[in-house]
Amino acid sequence: MENLKTQRHRDIETQRRKNTWRLGDLVTWRLITRCLVVLLSCCLFLNSCGIYSFSGASIPAEAKTISVQYFPNNAQLVNPLLSNTLTNALNDMFVNQTTLQSVAENGDLAFEGEITGYSTSPIAITGNQTAAMNRLTVTVNVRFTNRYDESKNFEQNFSQYQDYPSEQDLNMVQDVLVEQIVEDLCQDIFNKAVVNW
Repeated sequence: MENLKTQRHRDIETQRRKNTWRLGDLVTWRLITRCLVVLLSCCLFLNSCGIYSFSGASIPAEAKTISVQYFPNNAQLVNPLLSNTLTNALNDMFVNQTTLQSVAENGDLAFEGEITGYSTSPIAITGNQTAAMNRLTVTVNVRFTNRYDESKNFEQNFSQYQDYPSEQDLNMVQDVLVEQIVEDLCQDIFNKAVVNW
């Protein structure tokens, strides 16, 4: 009888320890869940206040709209698709990486400008005085207006390039080159306008 009581007492004690462990696990998970909810809420709050953006952009909380005017191509050598490509890519970058809404004109953040350069030139000369590589360069003049922080306004030239083998015809490779150049230009313009690095 004594052994039965002792055994039963051990079983009850073991069960109590298991229940305590389970209760501890439950408390731990509840604590972790609450911490994650609070952290996520803080991130969303700060993002909505304009204090921080996951793209690294620092945009005034009052700013709600972006306008990107058409960038005409005033370069001597004209790529007929470049103006539309650049204008749309810059607008898309801001719409996709910020909470700003695109408007046709007079945005809280506004861009205008023109393409001033589109040229190709040899860059790597071989021993027999022929170019091994050519460089396609695009230059754009940008005027930026921040209606809530005039200290951020600027007018600046941005230039990017891509190299390609000289044996390739520019007409065959320019679409791919222009796509990368425009992406790089838009990133430079975005960084200058709203990323404070």
